[in-house]
Amino acid sequence: MTVFASLTDQAPNHWRILAQEMVAPFARQIDREARVPPQVVTALRQAGAFASGFNRRLALPVTRSQGTGGDVATDQVPDQVAAALDHGALHQALGAASASVQGVLNVHHMGGSALAKWGSKAQKAQWLPRLTSGDMRCAIAMTEPQVGSDISAVQTRARPVAKGYALTGRKAWITCGDFADLFVLIASLPQGPTAFLLPRDAPGLTIAPIDDMLGCRGYMMADLILDEVFLLDDHLLGRPGFGASHVAVTGLESGRINLAWGCVGLAQAACQCAMRRAKTRQQFGGAIADFQLVQQMLARMTTDIHAAGLMCRSASVARALRQMDAAKQATMAKYFASQMVGRVTRDAQQIFGAEGIGPNTPMAMYHRDSRIMEVIEGTTQVLESMIARLALAEVPA
Repeated sequence: MTVFASLTDQAPNHWRILAQEMVAPFARQIDREARVPPQVVTALRQAGAFASGFNRRLALPVTRSQGTGGDVATDQVPDQVAAALDHGALHQALGAASASVQGVLNVHHMGGSALAKWGSKAQKAQWLPRLTSGDMRCAIAMTEPQVGSDISAVQTRARPVAKGYALTGRKAWITCGDFADLFVLIASLPQGPTAFLLPRDAPGLTIAPIDDMLGCRGYMMADLILDEVFLLDDHLLGRPGFGASHVAVTGLESGRINLAWGCVGLAQAACQCAMRRAKTRQQFGGAIADFQLVQQMLARMTTDIHAAGLMCRSASVARALRQMDAAKQATMAKYFASQMVGRVTRDAQQIFGAEGIGPNTPMAMYHRDSRIMEVIEGTTQVLESMIARLALAEVPA
């Protein structure tokens, strides 16, 4: 397989068609109403988007409608590299159509990937079929009012009680907090940060929606307030003290690659709009596409997008092959792509002029959405420290 193929090969037609026909027409509505409408969720379910990124052996029961009638364990598992690139193409296509919808799928895959890797057989059997079908949606709950990337400092407490645990605390800025049915939540035990599976309907859990976000308004963000929420022992994910070092890392690595792909898609959408505008906007007797400084912006935008796409492909392949530097590549891809999309949307706005900052315009939405990308899944500054530490660790003393 050629890993570094043309960027035009990165989004298979089935994902592009889904995004263009069933998601993009609702992008402005999602931005305005701050929710993903049911018909978009249904389209994603029917297309298998919620199942993308999961190992079929673990997740998907085979039905007669799928044409086999046999047990999924006996079916041929798709090539892992091809599957990883196809999953990236999904997030790229959704990023171009609606950054909000891409974020919804991203956190679903973050939480689901942690469960798929670290869950017990019983947990996987109970939750994964419903998650991959889209009957249930998943999210990951780590951030707190005073805790961001330093997961080791979580203040939400889990207290051992008879037959389970009682959780108390507050999670903040949780993407899909007002939408997800199941949360992979990190809380503190004496042994250290620990992961739990928290159903939305758990008694003692209050969900407080967050309105008026700057961008990605369809993330349906919320705070989770836990007041002695009781969870049975079988809701512990992994083992005590396993949350930050393994469960959260798995979710974050998945989320950073997915988000980087989404940034590529968002940047492509903004760049294509800017190119069309540059060809039609007349100034000083000619199209502004003929102006050297405009061409300089377009060249920078195109090159940036291509470079970010290649980094995403490399990171996806590294993760699929379980390469030693997979975590570093995922972090670098998110670091570069999240800054890249900000540069692209700013230049695109310049090409549009006043129309690029007007109310209810696609370019204004692109720019607002792009600002979110340097904050979620690790801020730019946190990622810089991580990349430097990972790179230094590779150099012998």
